[in-house]
Amino acid sequence: MSRDTKITAIRITPIAFRDGPLLNAAGIHEPWALRAIVEFETSDGRVGISETYGDEPMLRVLDQAKALVLGLSPFELNRMEERVRATIRPQPGAIEFELAPGSHTAKNAAKVTSTFEVAMLDLQGQMVGAPVVDLLGGAVRDAVPYSAYLFFKYAEHIDRPYSPDAWGEGISPAQIVAQAQRMIALYGFQSIKLKGGVFEPAHEIACMRALHGAFPGLPLRLDPNANWSLETSIQAAPELDELLEYYEDPTPGLKGMAELARHTRLPLATNMVITTLDDFRKGAEMGSVKVLLSDHHYWGGLRVTQTLARMCALWDLGMSMHSNSHLGISLMAMTHVAASIPNLTYACDTHYPWQEEEVVKGGRIRFEQGSVRVPTTPGLGVELDREKLAELHEQYRSCGVRNRDDLTQMQKYDASFTGQNPRF
Repeated sequence: MSRDTKITAIRITPIAFRDGPLLNAAGIHEPWALRAIVEFETSDGRVGISETYGDEPMLRVLDQAKALVLGLSPFELNRMEERVRATIRPQPGAIEFELAPGSHTAKNAAKVTSTFEVAMLDLQGQMVGAPVVDLLGGAVRDAVPYSAYLFFKYAEHIDRPYSPDAWGEGISPAQIVAQAQRMIALYGFQSIKLKGGVFEPAHEIACMRALHGAFPGLPLRLDPNANWSLETSIQAAPELDELLEYYEDPTPGLKGMAELARHTRLPLATNMVITTLDDFRKGAEMGSVKVLLSDHHYWGGLRVTQTLARMCALWDLGMSMHSNSHLGISLMAMTHVAASIPNLTYACDTHYPWQEEEVVKGGRIRFEQGSVRVPTTPGLGVELDREKLAELHEQYRSCGVRNRDDLTQMQKYDASFTGQNPRF
């Protein structure tokens, strides 16, 4: 069956969906987030799907790469990866953000490999009648825990392209607590993360203290996105030692994190200073971090994520998952691989509560007590809603955004904003 069935067509559909005015170290989210929905059609009429970045440079790379898998069996993952790595190179013209490794064109081959792997695994599951998690060795948990992901935010976008979201402003400690209360009431999350690096550290620590008071015993995380200097990070450590579950990427670089580790009792976590296997080796030798946040979109896929998990176990590192603005296909891919990892030691990040739209049949993915149940149906367990896909593609065509640019968007609010890193 696997030898006879071939990939005969590939469709790449860029989409745009509403994204709130969420603040971060690089600036602020634009009104529209971009993704690409990829479909692999086979000679026997099946369709496997995947979701990835939707900026212009990524779309060009996907278009270049699609011919590499035509004629392959959905089971030929190694051959696909071999072809991609031999062909795909970094391309000029991308806007790259240090806080977003997925924007780095050096990772083009890994990003394409991941995108194609997920679609091929979806097809494999359909062909053998098994969920993707079974193709990864089977589930070690029936549901995958995710964390409430809080953001400092404005009440609405400066350009007012659509009605304000339901979350309102999130600046003061009281507003951040209210945001957490609403998110936990809606989704049942059992841990909380705040995206920091936006305001003076004293303000962000005050917000964490307010969360600690409002949710006693609930694990808390703060992620300044490397926007604090080493000195600032060390100064903040004694107070944060009493508040946090882990301290994520407060300061830039493997050396900076290794030095900070000597001044805090907290495990240091990262999705920024370790994004390649070479980074992993150096970071492990230096003692830079104790928790790795993987992301299959830019690491190279679900199987590489499993390899990272084994490496974390070998080096006694905790493991979780990083997130960016995404929809349900990515959420289900994350859920399948996270369900297969025995040493998933922390709840995963997800931006999903901030997204209002969807491209899968049945609408928004459900959370139960902060977790997503692992599908037992063949493949990823979700299918495309073609009407919604067409709507979001039309939004892409009309919105005018083609590359994520948090810096330029922030300069609409504050012309003096430079995005300097570290800023504090």
